[in-house]
Amino acid sequence: MGDERGYSSAELPLYYEWHGKAAGDQPPLLLIHGGGSTIESNWALLIEALAGSRRLLAIELQGHGRTGSGSGPASFEGSADGLAALLTELGAGPVDVLGFSNGGQVALQLAARHPEAIRRLIVASAPFRRDGMIDGFWDGMAAGTLADMPQVYLDADLAVSGDPEHGVRMFHLDREQMLTGFTDFPDSLIASIAAPTLVVAADRDVIRVEHAARLAELIGNARLLIVPAGHGDYLGEVLAAAGDSGSLERTLPFLTAFLDD
Repeated sequence: MGDERGYSSAELPLYYEWHGKAAGDQPPLLLIHGGGSTIESNWALLIEALAGSRRLLAIELQGHGRTGSGSGPASFEGSADGLAALLTELGAGPVDVLGFSNGGQVALQLAARHPEAIRRLIVASAPFRRDGMIDGFWDGMAAGTLADMPQVYLDADLAVSGDPEHGVRMFHLDREQMLTGFTDFPDSLIASIAAPTLVVAADRDVIRVEHAARLAELIGNARLLIVPAGHGDYLGEVLAAAGDSGSLERTLPFLTAFLDD
């Protein structure tokens, strides 16, 4: 898909793709997808919209798409460290970052653990505390099985991994990361984030609007954007947007204005 692509040289090689062209001295925009996603399923519409004016670096996290499942559980901290190592390897930092959902949790950890790697940060629909989810979320996650995973995600993963079992492992990695690996991020960790930050959530999201507001409040240099949308349609995510770019087109000017400010 990308004009340049490859794998990091880490113990768990991360797949990455470059897209687009930078305008002037504009830094690359690192795209960190959500759970169950690939580059294509999360970012195809957004990449199409931005590639003409911005350099984009899209990655696939542990167990997603073309990246292997690894031998151990996934963690937001470990993913952040892996991305920091990739940026160093590519000589790409500091970058702007857009992280969605689980990818937003990774982005928060990246900003806190590797502040030198980030210039500006957009955190979209990402919880930092377990009580930030809407009612019923955790019960549904605990009871969920592979049969509950939307087929569009499994199809997207199979299209690039070529292995039906890869999607099965992806489901279990993501589920266990949320159920057992996600503990509340300390307020002190969130407050340590120095990069100018835009916190984004939708009014019909899986995280509470007040939770997004609290995240923006804790980050000293943050703004808050609440959009009339659901979980991910405002970014063109495949399940939520179902190919309709309307919500993305309405939201994107706010995101690019923040990055270019």
